[in-house]
Amino acid sequence: MTANLDFETLKADAATGAIDTVLVCLIDMQGRLMGKRFHVSNFIESGFEETHCCNYLLATDLEMATPDGYAATSWEQGYGDYVMKPDLSTLRRVPWLEATALVLCDLIDHHTRKPVPHSPRQILKAQIARAEAMGFTPMMATELEFFLFEKSYDDYRKSGFRDLAPLAGYNADYAMQLTTKEEHVMRPIRNHLVAAGVPVENTKGEAETGQEELNIRYADALLACDHHTIAKQAIKEIAMAHGHSATFLPKWHHDKVGSAAHIHQSLMTKDGPAFHDADAPLTMSDVMKSYVAGLLRYSPDITVFLAPYVNSYKRFLPGTFAPTKIAWSNDNRTAGYRLVGEGTKGVRIECRIPGSDINPYLACAAQLAAGLTGIEEGLTLDPPVNGDVYAMEEIPSIPHTLRDATQTLRKSAMLRQVMGDWVVDHYTRAAEVEQEAFDAVVTDWEIARGFERV
Repeated sequence: MTANLDFETLKADAATGAIDTVLVCLIDMQGRLMGKRFHVSNFIESGFEETHCCNYLLATDLEMATPDGYAATSWEQGYGDYVMKPDLSTLRRVPWLEATALVLCDLIDHHTRKPVPHSPRQILKAQIARAEAMGFTPMMATELEFFLFEKSYDDYRKSGFRDLAPLAGYNADYAMQLTTKEEHVMRPIRNHLVAAGVPVENTKGEAETGQEELNIRYADALLACDHHTIAKQAIKEIAMAHGHSATFLPKWHHDKVGSAAHIHQSLMTKDGPAFHDADAPLTMSDVMKSYVAGLLRYSPDITVFLAPYVNSYKRFLPGTFAPTKIAWSNDNRTAGYRLVGEGTKGVRIECRIPGSDINPYLACAAQLAAGLTGIEEGLTLDPPVNGDVYAMEEIPSIPHTLRDATQTLRKSAMLRQVMGDWVVDHYTRAAEVEQEAFDAVVTDWEIARGFERV
């Protein structure tokens, strides 16, 4: 199931008034949809070919500030334009918004007419092309975990984000009766996304008070990331329409378990699943073993793409189902990587490191970068680790802080080779900007701890 609207049908819907607005969107560094709302007549006349945006959209932080230090954009360079080129294969109706369609865009340099190399969608496309040159088609799926809250974003913003109250009062993990309380939000999320061409499999209560999970069917890597991004937008907008709010902040409270975005992945060839070998232990092919070995070896290098913010690292705690160690295991949720589907042609590896705050294009591109390098280097895979991985001191740890992960990214010879210096330097600067912003703020914790007692 893919996008559900072609250009000729859009014209027909425009003529009847069924569609009057087209959201023309790019994906920014944070994984958000940015762009313009076109009147459908203008989109059909010219907007379907291209439109323009300021190039600062790929050099901002969550607050839309314009920090310095980026080679791609600066005040000295004048903040020029990028070309937004609609990918009409992504055109779809947006059922949760009245008379609205959406299309995703690729970004083109205004002067060279070449793809913008640090655009998240382009970074993923480059790794997909790398896989295809090796004879593989990457297949992926992401899990979206998030929290639903009683009040709206505006209500919480006006209160200084205090007294946050989840919509549900219990840990409703897999609970059918308890999750009925959120069905007025979750049911339209499922149905609207399916109607928009996003193949939702199911939703469920997750393992913390007010936490939910949405699962989308396996697809090729680019489509999987398109689905993730559209689903995240839908969840927020549908919750908002019901007077509630949804957060993808990985760790909204220190006493609460965090939210993840696990990535399931495998490779296909023209002959079938490249990860499956019916005669091999755990039915893992040599290709799969080298791919997983690459994930393990290069996990520190790619951690910034899996955990991009200061808050991301608050989630990595023992006993919370968030991993702390770089290890793989067979169907073991204490490991950073979990083998899934053993004994079937659907055998795959699940990366459990990413939090709910990922940009899926960057996270999936990073996984491919590491795994494909493992294949190219012919890496061998150590046996799976069994038992409580949290307690194993001999197993290497995931970087504990954004500062540590940024330093590893900066020095990554592997990523500089397969993504290029330009991309590595750009996202190193993005991580530095996040750390600098946090370091400059006096937190509530500091005030409460030291106001009187220091």
